[in-house]
Amino acid sequence: MSCRPRSAKQRAIAGAGAATLAAVAGELAVGRMLRRGQEYRLLSAFPEGRATTVISADGTRIHAETFGPEETDAPTFVLAPGWTEELQIFGRVIQQLVYRGYRAVAYDLRGQGASGLPAGGQEIHRYGEDIEAVLEATCAGRDDVILAGHSLGGMSIAAWAAAHDVGARIAAAALLSTGFADLVAGSRLFPRQIPAPVRHHLGERYVLRGTTKPLPVTTTVSRRVLRRTAFAPDASEASIVFYEQMLRRCPVPARVAAGRAVSRLDLLHAVPRITVPTVVLVGTHDRLTPPSHSERIAASLPKLTKLIVLDDIGHMSPLECPDRVVAELAGLADHARPRALVSGA
Repeated sequence: MSCRPRSAKQRAIAGAGAATLAAVAGELAVGRMLRRGQEYRLLSAFPEGRATTVISADGTRIHAETFGPEETDAPTFVLAPGWTEELQIFGRVIQQLVYRGYRAVAYDLRGQGASGLPAGGQEIHRYGEDIEAVLEATCAGRDDVILAGHSLGGMSIAAWAAAHDVGARIAAAALLSTGFADLVAGSRLFPRQIPAPVRHHLGERYVLRGTTKPLPVTTTVSRRVLRRTAFAPDASEASIVFYEQMLRRCPVPARVAAGRAVSRLDLLHAVPRITVPTVVLVGTHDRLTPPSHSERIAASLPKLTKLIVLDDIGHMSPLECPDRVVAELAGLADHARPRALVSGA
């Protein structure tokens, strides 16, 4: 039986299919290479923690982990991650803090990581309740706690401060790459040539409230989008892939609900209530919460220790510059508690 020759259209379709398969295979190979690289292995070498299940005020189950010595004269750092992140975002920060002799606690925000889906919703005050629950469960009786939050973690600190006596619970604070109001209007995700109402609509519709589920694999395009959104131009591909997997694991309903809460955020009234020595840190390439947000916060803090604007750093400061984050936290601990052990600082 003879085979009829394929038409030009059939050959074109077959060629396009082969090219697509080759492109997919190439992307998968790049993803495997990045995950097997030395930097990715360092990011993934998360220290072993002691897990604690914390029950927040509304009944939501919060997953927390404690690292380092349980009994120590050195301060305890409580670390709150950001939107779509997991506590592993602080992996290299925690490694260095523990190496210096500190005790560290990190937790997953409600609906993210190993924490449960919110029982009482994701309004911003709920994130403040979660901080109070974590402090009570892991740091009760301590007077040397330094509370640090990245992005939504920093917003959680402000929400907590709005309803609690800050000085009675913590010794110092650090606000990393965060903002407390006008987040959509103040972002630099879209060119200023686009009219403000259009920028606002795009930010809310496609960034904070977007329901699109990330692809199951990393691709050149997905990494390029994340670099443009959350990282500096020089950030490593490994750090982007490391965060990308957290974003992929974050349940879409929880991500959208948190984005909705953030989109209408206004916590500037809580800034004067953060009455402990406080460091504010941001990167020059932070497009999500650019330096103008940190400057606004710093101007109202009663005990600003430092406003640090880091060149060539994007929104993901715990991943992009963990050494600098640790150095500032250690300095803050020393400032807040002169008796603190700051070995190697």
